[in-house]
Amino acid sequence: MKSIIVLFVITSLISLDCIGQINIQQYKNNHSLTYENTISAYKKLDEKFEDGRLIEMGKADCGKPIYLFVIDPTKTFDKTSFKNRTVLMINNGIHPGEPCGIDASINFVNDLMNDSNFIRRMENLVIGIIPIYNVGGSLNRGCCSRANQNGPETYGFRGNARNLDLNRDFIKRDSENAKIFAKIFHFLDPDVLVDTHTSNGADYQHVMTLLTTQLDKLNPSLSDLCRTDLVPTLYEKMKETGYIMSPYVNTLQSIPDSGLYAYMESPRYCTGYAALFNTIGFTTETHMWKPFPERVQSTYEFLNVISTYLNQYGSEIKKARTNAFNNDANQITFPLDWHLDTTEFEPIDFMGYEAEFYTSEVTGLETYRYNREKPWTKKVNYYNKYIPSVSVKKPMYYVLPQAWKEVHERLKENGVSLTQIKQDTSLLVSAYFIIDQNTPSRPYEGHYLHRNVQVMKKEQLISFHKGDYIIPTAQKNVRFIIETLEPQAVDSYFAWNFFDEILQQKEYFSPYIFEEKAKEIVQNQPDLKAEFELLKESDVQFANNHWQQLYWIYKHSDNYEPTHLRYPVFRIE
Repeated sequence: MKSIIVLFVITSLISLDCIGQINIQQYKNNHSLTYENTISAYKKLDEKFEDGRLIEMGKADCGKPIYLFVIDPTKTFDKTSFKNRTVLMINNGIHPGEPCGIDASINFVNDLMNDSNFIRRMENLVIGIIPIYNVGGSLNRGCCSRANQNGPETYGFRGNARNLDLNRDFIKRDSENAKIFAKIFHFLDPDVLVDTHTSNGADYQHVMTLLTTQLDKLNPSLSDLCRTDLVPTLYEKMKETGYIMSPYVNTLQSIPDSGLYAYMESPRYCTGYAALFNTIGFTTETHMWKPFPERVQSTYEFLNVISTYLNQYGSEIKKARTNAFNNDANQITFPLDWHLDTTEFEPIDFMGYEAEFYTSEVTGLETYRYNREKPWTKKVNYYNKYIPSVSVKKPMYYVLPQAWKEVHERLKENGVSLTQIKQDTSLLVSAYFIIDQNTPSRPYEGHYLHRNVQVMKKEQLISFHKGDYIIPTAQKNVRFIIETLEPQAVDSYFAWNFFDEILQQKEYFSPYIFEEKAKEIVQNQPDLKAEFELLKESDVQFANNHWQQLYWIYKHSDNYEPTHLRYPVFRIE
């Protein structure tokens, strides 16, 4: 009888921390949940609560499902409910070696749904959680790939099944994961998105740092609300939990004493992608060297804090977001790239450790370490202003030939409305010609990413075919359209090599045959001949290169192909 009583007591205690037979609080013992255990725990919550539903959204690159867990107090789980409530989206495990959010989210959901005040806490809110986004990376578990991280004992890997960093894949969408993410994102249409991570870099006292969507590139109706209320409230409420936050630690020089600067998350990143749709994004970055239980707990507290705020004040965010879309419709000029303004900063409180410089016993060179026996709290300069470096005026329409299938597929996946031309026709359009770009010699995330793209624009009458696409900019997702189709945008489809075919010339000439034609061309065009002679006088290398001279004449002739370097997305102004 005594053994039965003991067994009952033990079982009762386990049930407090378990969903089914899964201990969701094993993070307290430096263990992170596996993919299988995480999904099993959410399935148990789905079975137990009518307000929660686990939905299989599609297969990741590794062939296993990506799930979405939705908490909806109306039990409808569709856009009817989402439109009438504030929607919070939480993405976990994009980097499965940083699993704080995986463990924090299941504990947050379990506690929330078991709370006797659940209805009050959720009356104005819908929460959509991706339990683990990078499924392939999560299954690739090990102990050691995060060389500078303090636990858990085992964890996943940064790359997915195709060795892609999924937090660089939101625009180019090489992975099935990113395709499913877009499906989830547009299903939820979140007002706020939280992407959970663990940081690398400097050492400091803060357990939690926060990367906020760069406010200068967010629509003013949203950035004003963030600056004046949302962001200060998050910092204040997190301080009350005992986890004093700092902005994400990007140091101007090697150590935080030199000052911090805000991260510019372009659309390749999760929160940068979300900003294209006027969704406020936050990336939680717990400090890599803090104990794993503290990292999970601080993430848990952040989810509590932000969900509480959104339940109470979410209507203001929804109103600001509506205004943002209205502002986009009336906006004429759109930034495409940004640079940090180093003339403006604000002093912020930062809790660091003294850096000590010494000679490395390994290399014999000077290096440094942080002395945790010498903590400090002081003001450091925080640089949080970005200025547009490249901008463009919005056209009325873009024209995209149907041949570029990979591009129009991605536009459609992201809610862009495209209309196909009903018959062959010719249109007067503005055409870009690529005159220069910087392209690295080594690949980045499977691509040779173009940077510092320079263009020249010409008005041309171009023939289009039945089935080619007209893309009006007078639509809700205009920012996504512009920042993917304008070639100078930092994460445009051109930057990500979707149009590289136009960079290769297809037709050339044989010098010995073209010689007589070149002579005829310059003789019949005096202005061209004068320009040619001037170039020979001013450029010694050109003057001594027979082929270069013929090629220059060839490029100025009718023989040169008109489509070389012509960007195949056209503007109707």
